[in-house]
Amino acid sequence: MWDFKLGQVLGMMRKTMPFLLFRLGIYMLITLAYVLVTGGGAGIGWIAGKIGGDPGTGATYGGLAGFGLASAVLYFLREYILYIVKAGHIAVLVELIDGKTLPEGKGQIEYAKDQVKSRFAESSVLFGVDQLIKGILKVFNRLMLGVANFIPIPGVQGLVKTASSIINMSLTYLDEVILAYYMRTGSTNPWACSQRALVLYAQNYKVMLKNAVFLTFIIWALTLLVFLLVLGPVFLIIQVVPEAAGFWTFLFTALLAFGIKAAVINPIAMTAMMQVFFKTIEGQEPNPEWEAKLDKTSKKFRELKTKAASWSQDTGGASDLPADGPPAAPPPPPTA
Repeated sequence: MWDFKLGQVLGMMRKTMPFLLFRLGIYMLITLAYVLVTGGGAGIGWIAGKIGGDPGTGATYGGLAGFGLASAVLYFLREYILYIVKAGHIAVLVELIDGKTLPEGKGQIEYAKDQVKSRFAESSVLFGVDQLIKGILKVFNRLMLGVANFIPIPGVQGLVKTASSIINMSLTYLDEVILAYYMRTGSTNPWACSQRALVLYAQNYKVMLKNAVFLTFIIWALTLLVFLLVLGPVFLIIQVVPEAAGFWTFLFTALLAFGIKAAVINPIAMTAMMQVFFKTIEGQEPNPEWEAKLDKTSKKFRELKTKAASWSQDTGGASDLPADGPPAAPPPPPTA
């Protein structure tokens, strides 16, 4: 089975409730923006279609245009969301894992922002590290599954593709786990620390992937439950404009469900993976053989190493990690 303790994870969610509510507010605003822009586009399209004699088609094209516009805006905001929302929650969770006391209420949010700024003075650095980590993880996990493509057994290739799809979904949280490792170690070099964390992940990839796959099924089951719970209220609201029923009911329900997933459900998976990673690597050192494999197979990993070396030079040869390595894991928090 899995190696994370769900009770402890939920307990950490409770203790970081101020930040969880902050996340919920941010993602609900994003969902509202999607609904308003998509709905506005559908309304404009309906009016235009009414003039042309086909309001249904006009509403469909207008809504799709609005959805595309909202997605484009969100794409440009992704760096800010990573810096303020995701990294901030990682920062307070790391403090909690190490047994530190967190501020209450809005003070926790300000504390998280200060922690992130102390680790990443510029959001572009955090975003650059995060993008490289994601690229390296995708290449590595594709490589680990790729050997099955050479097995001459009918149906194996299809199973491998299915497994790859599930694992790619589960990778959503691994880059955040590696960012958590950087914040926890006290390193002054995010590139070098991420390099170290990636090697530690690689040499423990079977444990991490097993737990990531279990979490993927749990998270999507919870998301489906949320979708079904919000479907009824959305259907009742949308009856005000009967022409918008059907596809648009499904779309608006999906937007709301995914907003709740990003705000509340994803942090559960992220925290569980942090718990597994820190427990698994305790007392370990990066294996040079795994580093060599990553170096050989991933161009992005080589780029990460280059940035790590140049960062040390820019900061006067600052050390990647404290002399005694990452802190020892504290006793687990009490079960919620």
